[in-house]
Amino acid sequence: MPDFDVAIIGAGAAGLSVAAISAGLGLKVALFERGEMGGDCLNFGCVPSKALLAAAHAAAEARRAGRFGVKLPPPEIDWAGVRAHVAGAIAAIAPNDSEQRFAGMGVTVVRAMARFTARDALEAAGRRFTFRRAVIAAGSAAVVPPIPGLSDVPFLTNETLFGLAEKPGHLLILGGGPIGLEMAQAHARLGCRVTVVEGAAIAGREEAECVAPLRAALEADGVALCESAKVTAVQRDGDGIALLLADGTRIAGTHLLLAVGRAARVAGLGLEAADVAHSPRGIATDLALRSVSNRRVWAAGDIADPAGLGPRAFTHVCSQHAGIIARAMLFRLPAKLSYDALPRVTYTDPEIAQIGPTEAELRAAGRPDLAITRWPLAENDRLVAEGRAEGLVKLVADAKGRLLGASLVGPGVGNMAGMFALMVGQRMKLSALAGAVLPYPTAQEAGKRAASDFYTPKLLSAPVKRAVGLLKRLP
Repeated sequence: MPDFDVAIIGAGAAGLSVAAISAGLGLKVALFERGEMGGDCLNFGCVPSKALLAAAHAAAEARRAGRFGVKLPPPEIDWAGVRAHVAGAIAAIAPNDSEQRFAGMGVTVVRAMARFTARDALEAAGRRFTFRRAVIAAGSAAVVPPIPGLSDVPFLTNETLFGLAEKPGHLLILGGGPIGLEMAQAHARLGCRVTVVEGAAIAGREEAECVAPLRAALEADGVALCESAKVTAVQRDGDGIALLLADGTRIAGTHLLLAVGRAARVAGLGLEAADVAHSPRGIATDLALRSVSNRRVWAAGDIADPAGLGPRAFTHVCSQHAGIIARAMLFRLPAKLSYDALPRVTYTDPEIAQIGPTEAELRAAGRPDLAITRWPLAENDRLVAEGRAEGLVKLVADAKGRLLGASLVGPGVGNMAGMFALMVGQRMKLSALAGAVLPYPTAQEAGKRAASDFYTPKLLSAPVKRAVGLLKRLP
């Protein structure tokens, strides 16, 4: 008889979700975690980064208060106070992910590194644990690129950035993706000098027309952007660090943050002993997130590489994976993962939100029947009233008006992402949004206006006008 029905490696967002569902259904569950409960999201990712961004936003709003006729002195940044706010946000959420809470659910929590010793066994804390089913949710870690000299200098990742006791003087950020850009703007608004070095274009996955307003906003905040720049070496520069670029440029700073991507934590898990197929991308699974080589094992979260789709390092994907695994592993029902309606948000100011594929991705996939509608946020009454009327909503639909993807840029547009994710996921037509009654004034009205614009040419066509002309004669 196995020791446990379900053994879970990793107490991050994915592992905790699977543990809660499994224990709630009365199964005997073991949860292994070598680090902090809550994983990266709580301790080194979503929560601390958004707390830091909130502090930075407050500083920026104080500087911009004059546009409302409110005169304030320049904000003074108390770095210790900012750190206390970040720590407080983590502490407030931590009980939800705590060992005590999960032990109360009946989960056996083992605070140690776990590794497979067989297809149906793990070893941790000097003990052997057998299982019926296992879920690998060990997450991902920041990539450390092979740049000459990097190993000889101190550098930061998301796991160490939020522990800085002193405010960085000049923060160098290697990587212009979501993490790099969010932290660049946050630190710049909190009084740090910031330089971002990106090998291609910043926010390279996003719609180019959405990136332009963000680029302008970052530069207005004082962030120096070095795009299409290759770092050839890293050196010490006194007490600081210098980056050498391929064009001969030398950029010196006090701190270096690596934000060039994430890599699955597959090392040290003993995957070979369990016959679990994997690669640097993660655990190879089918679309039900079941290992392609060991049918007792599933993978969830950043470490999963389902059917070659590649990992998706988002906390909301962890929740999606947990639901797929519950259906497939616990209830033995058909389950199939899809990222067609997946939303993502870069929480800068302005925010960029992408729901489903971009126009370029759809065209690359051979979809010629695309209809594009846009609505500028400059025409949204709520944002005009708030003095932030900038950005746009771009919707991509098929010829019948079914929404395929949405791209947004503007203040707080991430709050619209759920609406569009529902529409894409349920294969809804733009007519559903165009006909919806939304409260006035809200930014979401911009989405409705973009949806309505799809039907405007038909509504104002010559046949429709002729029909209206005839109908007006009726009593």
